[in-house]
Amino acid sequence: MKIVPVQDFDLRREVDYGTPEQNARAKQIVSDVKAEGDAALLRYTRELDRTELTADMLRVTKAELDAAYGQVEESFIAAISAAAENIRSFHMREKRNSWMDLQPDGSILGQIIRPLKRVGVYVPGGKAAYPSSVLMNVIPAQVAGVPEIVMVTPPATGGMDGINPYILVAAAEAGVHEIYRIGGAQAIAALAYGTETIAPVDKICGPGNIYVALAKREVYGAVDIDSIAGPSEIVVLADASADPEYVAADLLSQAEHDEMASAILVTPSRDLAERVSAEVERQLELLPRRDIASASIRNYGAIIVTESLKEGVSVVNRLAPEHLELMVADPMAHVGLIENAGAIFLGAYSSEPVGDYFAGPNHIIPTNGTARFSSPVDVDDFIKKSSMIYYSKEALLKNGAAIMELARGEGLEAHARAIEVRLKREGKAGEENGN
Repeated sequence: MKIVPVQDFDLRREVDYGTPEQNARAKQIVSDVKAEGDAALLRYTRELDRTELTADMLRVTKAELDAAYGQVEESFIAAISAAAENIRSFHMREKRNSWMDLQPDGSILGQIIRPLKRVGVYVPGGKAAYPSSVLMNVIPAQVAGVPEIVMVTPPATGGMDGINPYILVAAAEAGVHEIYRIGGAQAIAALAYGTETIAPVDKICGPGNIYVALAKREVYGAVDIDSIAGPSEIVVLADASADPEYVAADLLSQAEHDEMASAILVTPSRDLAERVSAEVERQLELLPRRDIASASIRNYGAIIVTESLKEGVSVVNRLAPEHLELMVADPMAHVGLIENAGAIFLGAYSSEPVGDYFAGPNHIIPTNGTARFSSPVDVDDFIKKSSMIYYSKEALLKNGAAIMELARGEGLEAHARAIEVRLKREGKAGEENGN
């Protein structure tokens, strides 16, 4: 793993969202599914997923969900159930309520909060299957009160045998019963615009490959999306007290996701840097996904050596990583200095997989530096808010002149007259009553 002084490392990581050819392909797929519905959906499933389906085969049956339980270990069912409980408990603390505020003049101002009606969850296949992503998408939507949650996943996440049973069990444990065996850009288009078989949704959440990301960008506006996710990232900020074996293991936990995943150690300790570099190479040889992790470490991994821990904090804030581990002697003393990070893990025993799977906070986190301005998925992603204004006569008489002044300042006379007509009538009423 390469070791570089901080001044020689380019802190900007720009990820291109697809080649022109990939963008054109995703746009064409979306357009075709929008225009042709099930016919295009089935055609692309046959072409891209090499799976022959008919429209009545798209939806996963209850019998298939029940059968999946017989294909997974009891220990997995217990673990996914416990994780779901932790995730639900965490997100319950995020719930918002509608509110109203009665003003002294009789006006009422407030905000009405409602859940979205129908949400689509994309669960990827490809290089790996992610039952944990089912929980992270579905549970905050349920806590928000979304009544309809539909899940899509490629038809062969379990290889040629069909959908991965661990994904199906996770869906069943989370309470999702509307599931379709479709993936890629065609699945995103089906969720956004609907087909003869699949009703459209209001929002699409969940990560996927480059075509999924491009399709989400294409349909945004017709529906909401959570984000356009880039490759996974981890930054470990460590001092000389850190255990190099732990640090290396945590860097590789992200590198094995994808060849484009980023794993970076930031440290003022040259000794730790060298020991971690050697440990990464040793552990790489033992990984089943060695080829993927090696490509990630080679192309997007680095150990950045800084002059001080303070400079390391500055580097972290500029990187704005998806996952940040503080492997320092006193992590609580440094957490307040972190301005930009999607999720922060404190101390030697808060390894990133603790958050990926079990602790409770959401693992769908902003990537590619977007932690500078965005947040992990939470309950707020699945609600909408309406402002409420009840203005009393007293308030309008008091503030009407100021409202008209602002309207005329913008050249919108009809706006001003909508207020003026009321003031004139109420003024006459006041005169007739002797006021």
